Amino acid sequence: MAKTAWIERNKKKTAAVKKYAALRAELKARKDYAALSKLPRNASPTRVVNRCAITGRRHGYLRKFACSRLTFREAALSGLIPGVTKASW
Repeated sequence: MAKTAWIERNKKKTAAVKKYAALRAELKARKDYAALSKLPRNASPTRVVNRCAITGRRHGYLRKFACSRLTFREAALSGLIPGVTKASW
């Protein structure tokens, strides 16, 4: 389980990205990079980290399932993800 501070920090970054999205798009269209650099750093979408919805882990993140590989494996083995089964051959 990730620290709550890391998860909350990521939520703040996501909120900042939403807040400044229109302004960033406008400045990029005008190619005003001086004004763009004066926006907060956390307003850039690249600063947001994909995190597991259950544990908050950021490494081994599977986009399709929005969880980490460890959580995915546990959920798949217990049958919580429809259509996903353990391979055996």
